[in-house]
Amino acid sequence: MLTRLFAPKVKVSAHCDLPCGVYDPAQARIEAESVKAVQEKMAANDDAHFQARAVVIKEQRAELAKHHVSVLWSDYFKPPHFEKYPELHQLVNDTLKALSAAKGSTDPATGQKALDYIAQIDKIFWETKKA
Repeated sequence: MLTRLFAPKVKVSAHCDLPCGVYDPAQARIEAESVKAVQEKMAANDDAHFQARAVVIKEQRAELAKHHVSVLWSDYFKPPHFEKYPELHQLVNDTLKALSAAKGSTDPATGQKALDYIAQIDKIFWETKKA
C-alpha cells in the first residue's frame, strides 16, 4: 500500500541533464578558434618568450575545447540522438583526436581541421534542438 502511495504518478523524460539552453557547441568552437589563432600568431613571431607563452595558451584552449566536446557527448547527446545520427560517436572521437593534434602542433591546418569537425557537431546539435 505504501509503495502505491509513493509511486510516481507521471513519468517524465528529458533529452539532457539540465533544462535546454545550457549546452552549446559554440563554447568548443570559440576555444578551437583560439587554438588556430595562436598557431597563426606563432608562425608570424619567432621570439622565444612569445613562443613559450603561446604554447601554454594553445594547449590550455585545446583542452577546454576537448572538455566542451566531451560534455556535449556525455551530457547532452542521448540514445535517440545516436540512433538518428549513427556517425556521432565517430565524429566526436575524430573531433577529440583533431583537438589533441592541434594541441601538439603549431600548424594552423590542425586547428582548422578541429574547427571543421566542431562545425559538423554543431550542425547535428542544432538539428536535435529542432525536434
